Amino acid sequence: MITRDLPAFAHAFHAAPAAAPPCPKAVFLIAPEGFALASESASDNVYMDLQRRVDGERALRQHRELHRALAATMPTICFAGDPATPDAVFPNNVFATVGSAEPTAGSAQLTAPGRVLIAHMRHPVRQREAERADIREFFTATLGYERHDLRGQPGVGELTGSLVIDRARRIGFCGLSERCDEAGAAAMHAAFDLRASLLFDLAPGEYHSNVVLSVLAGRALSVCPDGFADPAVAAAIAALYPHAVVLDTDERRAFAGNCIAPTPDKVWMSQTAAAALRPGSRAGFAAAGFAVCAVELDEIEKAGGSLRCCVGEIY
Repeated sequence: MITRDLPAFAHAFHAAPAAAPPCPKAVFLIAPEGFALASESASDNVYMDLQRRVDGERALRQHRELHRALAATMPTICFAGDPATPDAVFPNNVFATVGSAEPTAGSAQLTAPGRVLIAHMRHPVRQREAERADIREFFTATLGYERHDLRGQPGVGELTGSLVIDRARRIGFCGLSERCDEAGAAAMHAAFDLRASLLFDLAPGEYHSNVVLSVLAGRALSVCPDGFADPAVAAAIAALYPHAVVLDTDERRAFAGNCIAPTPDKVWMSQTAAAALRPGSRAGFAAAGFAVCAVELDEIEKAGGSLRCCVGEIY
C-alpha cells in the first residue's frame, strides 16, 4: 500500500509485525577523496553554500574518525573515494540493501538472497556514483546479493535519503521533493518490498527525508516538524511510536535530524548536531534507550549532509 491517507497508513502500521531485524548487520562508507562541493547538488540543497571553502584533508581526517568510531561497534567497510565524484561521500542515496528473505512456513524453497538497490539519482554528478563497479560487485559477487537497478525505471528516488524505513515492520516514510517523485517512490516501495509507504511533501527547500526524520531501531524516531510541508503529518508519524524526539529548527539546521541507530543502544550524529540538542531532546533519546554518540563532521557537512547520509546499511 502506498498512500497519503494518514488513518489508513496508521492502520497498516499497527497491523505490521515488528519481526524483521531493525538494525543492519554491517555498514559501509565511501571516503571523501577529492572532496569538493558540486554545483549541481547545491542547486536543490539549501544546506550547501558554494562560497564556503572546503578543506579536503580535514574532511578525510574526520571521515577516518567516523570509520574508526563505527568500527568499534560493528563491522564497517570503507570504499575508496574517487575525485571524479567529488560529493560521493553520501553512499546511502545511491546504494541500499534488502536482507535475505526467510522461507515461509511449510515452504521448501531456499532462502531468497539479499538485494542491492541502485538508485535513479536526479543529478548527473551523483548518477556517476552508481557506475562504481567495485561497490556493485562487492554486493553481487562477494555477498551474493541480487542486483536491482532502478535507473531504467521511471521516476527519481534517492533511496534511504528520500525514503526513511522502519526495517522491523517493513514500513516506509517517503518525502517528495526535487529528488523523489511519486513514480520514484513507487519503484522504491516495490524494490524494498515494503508493506506500506506513507507519501508526504517535504517543506520547500528540503531535499531529503532523512534530514528531518529518522526511525531508530524500530522503537523510536526523531522528527523535525518544520521540515514537512504539513506539520500535521510529522505529528501523525510521531504518534505511531512509543518514543518520539521532536526537534526544533535550530536542531534541524545543525543536522540533529540526520541521525542513525545502527545498533539498538546508540544513536549517532555529528558533533555539531549533538552540541545543538536541547536538554529535552537529549533526555528523549535517553528515555528511548539510546546513548548519543557524536563525531566531528563539520567539514563534510559543508556538502549539505551529515552523519546519517555518510552511512550505508547492509541488511
